[in-house]
Amino acid sequence: MKRLFLLVLLLLMIMTATSAQDKEKPAYRLFNKKGKAISYGKMLKELQEADVVLFGEQHNDPIAHWLQLEVAKDLYQAHQKNFAIGTEMFEADVQLVLNEYLIDQVPEANFEQEARPWPNYKTDYKPVLRYAKEMKIPVVATNVPRLYATMVSGGSLKALDTVSEAAKRFIAPLPVQVDMNLPGYKGMLSMFGSGTHGNTKSENIVQAQALKDATMAHFILQQVEQGKQLLHLNGAYHSDNFEGIGWYLKQGKPDVKTFTITTVLQDDLEKLSEENRRKADFIIVVPSSMTRTF
Repeated sequence: MKRLFLLVLLLLMIMTATSAQDKEKPAYRLFNKKGKAISYGKMLKELQEADVVLFGEQHNDPIAHWLQLEVAKDLYQAHQKNFAIGTEMFEADVQLVLNEYLIDQVPEANFEQEARPWPNYKTDYKPVLRYAKEMKIPVVATNVPRLYATMVSGGSLKALDTVSEAAKRFIAPLPVQVDMNLPGYKGMLSMFGSGTHGNTKSENIVQAQALKDATMAHFILQQVEQGKQLLHLNGAYHSDNFEGIGWYLKQGKPDVKTFTITTVLQDDLEKLSEENRRKADFIIVVPSSMTRTF
């Protein structure tokens, strides 16, 4: 009996050790909006049919940035000259210097000084820009200049009534309509201290967010109208739940075919949590323990 006990104990120890050795440590898992696990290849096949792909990121997520580069490479291979990249990370008034950098008219150091890149540009966005430069892919600076977003957050969208015609080139066509009943904007109102209309300061902040969404959608649609598929890189909060940029795309072009991607953190990668379902067409789940870029 004692020998049998020892044999069973030994077998359990071997099984436990084997299980630990075989345990996977995936960097990410991919799901569709219904929570079904899918492959990168299946996602890519669907993305190739889109007019616009909104790739929502957490700004300090290395997995999202790597996949943005991979998706850019694969969509370019599918569409070649009919492909462009748009970025929240560059504001519309730096488009000229961005164009000049992409065709080697200005040195990289000068571009990085003049284009006001985000602090994490070199680690997180430079690889995509360099690939675009190498392959001669147009890159569109889609975000509203922060000057005008600041004006709105301080004085509502009415503050834009007096901007010059030259300034309007960098802003979505005025007046920008804002649906304060959209769940995302209502959530922002609650976050900033008011769950209902009437808190002027909170509403101004939401209007500034909407101005960014509308402006990015405006410059995206310009590329679509030129027959290009556009991959857009933006913070997930600008496209999650099919709102934000996506809502404004539909206002400007109801038949635009848009797919969204978002990135979320979970402790468990085996299944998509209920709260993360339906956030986007495709959900990239990254381990909560993943190292961050800043």
